[in-house]
Amino acid sequence: MSNGKVFKDIADRYDRLNAILSLGQDQKWRNTVVSRLPEGRILDLGAGTGAANEILATRDLVALDPAPEMLSLNDADERVVAVAEALPFVDESFDAVFSAYVFRNLDSVDTTMAEVARVLRPGGMAGIIDLGRPVGKLKAKVHRAGTAVVLPIAGMTVGAREEYSYLHKTLDKHPPPQQLLADTPLTLVDTWRLGPMGFVWAALLQKSEVRS
Repeated sequence: MSNGKVFKDIADRYDRLNAILSLGQDQKWRNTVVSRLPEGRILDLGAGTGAANEILATRDLVALDPAPEMLSLNDADERVVAVAEALPFVDESFDAVFSAYVFRNLDSVDTTMAEVARVLRPGGMAGIIDLGRPVGKLKAKVHRAGTAVVLPIAGMTVGAREEYSYLHKTLDKHPPPQQLLADTPLTLVDTWRLGPMGFVWAALLQKSEVRS
């Protein structure tokens, strides 16, 4: 999850620009995932500045991020600086894990999912939301051409052209969630698409209720 440091210098502007780029829908998209997660202790994996804190307010929240610059702006009561590939928690610590717009920045999805499975209690759930390319070659081609222009320009407005050029490149990093999350210790319960042309994907996974 080392690439999370890419955005440390624009921490105070990151959420605002993301809201603009999502046409004000980023919180609504987060909520489609959070609303399907169980109550109780929840880990916000890659919590950043705390954009999801209001949505997670009814839960016992732990915010984790590799960038202390981001976490310094997060008002969660419990904040932890760490990477997703090495979670500093004992086994079966959480009822749920939530992660928004983080998986493209991971060093290893497989290692992260193994760690998520480890810290989840039996029957616990993980909800993930991230950006990618739309399904279908034509839609993906149009979207790729659009983000190649729009994201660097958007980044320039907050003095972060390089960071948002990087974001454009990460959209091609992973296959669709059905493939990306097919072979993990958790059961893939559901996936769905959001946003224009379906460039936002969400996934819900569950840990077996039977202890191994």
